Amino acid sequence: MNWIKETVLPKFKAFVKTKEPEKVLWIKCKSCSQMIFHKEFYESFNVCKACDFHDHLSAKERINFIFDKNSVEEIILPKVKSDPLDFKDKKKYSDRLKEAQNKTSLDDALVVSYGLINGQPAILACFDFSFMAGSMGRYVGDGLILASKEAIKRKCSLIVVPSSGGARMQEGIFSLMQMPRSTIAINNVKKAKLPYIVLLANPTTGGVTASFAMLGDVHIAEPGAIIGFAGRRVIEETVKEKLPDDFQTAEYLKSHGMVDIVIPRSEQRLKISNLLRSLTHSIN
Repeated sequence: MNWIKETVLPKFKAFVKTKEPEKVLWIKCKSCSQMIFHKEFYESFNVCKACDFHDHLSAKERINFIFDKNSVEEIILPKVKSDPLDFKDKKKYSDRLKEAQNKTSLDDALVVSYGLINGQPAILACFDFSFMAGSMGRYVGDGLILASKEAIKRKCSLIVVPSSGGARMQEGIFSLMQMPRSTIAINNVKKAKLPYIVLLANPTTGGVTASFAMLGDVHIAEPGAIIGFAGRRVIEETVKEKLPDDFQTAEYLKSHGMVDIVIPRSEQRLKISNLLRSLTHSIN
């Protein structure tokens, strides 16, 4: 039988072996359609140099970008029942979760880590928009509660980076419950007199905006980020008026007092660490 192992099997494996996908060398900007060399795109942290469009960062990309090298400690989030309502639309919710998990290699839409930002300690809770549009279900709610507890335990700042379509419809009332739960968790951080900073990424909408995302001591936004509760089309159809072209953008909200500062991605590490240093000076 050795001839099967030595001759037949290698030939069979070579025959059925799938060809590895070619690496993408050029990336098309979603805003201006400019073609960007992939290395240049990733080195600029997914920002188009032609139009300054800030594309999505995965949760782990953002954590590695913001924190000092070799300072990151991932915090394991508690497991929850994945489909509390046995929900099904065109597809089972449990199947949608498995697809998102396989696509992103994440358990859900939130990743929480502890680390240093230019030497300043912080808990960082990052949403990943590629996981079911960063929607908030029970797992995310539990993750935000744990992030708040860790910040209090370690006596450090809490930074949350939402990038979300809002509450996860497939979890119904269990999803909506995360709005008050996360709000209470954030209030506990404030009672402990620890800084809470929100870095609003594109998009931040729905129940996420209506809860913890707008409770920060300081609200930072990325350039061009869409931030709001209801969508533009829904509002226009309700009020029967044409809204400004820049409505719900980070710059529009800053001019109307809902955002404190808009910071390009290239400047975020330095400015956030300076902010942490200022806010924690009186604590230390």
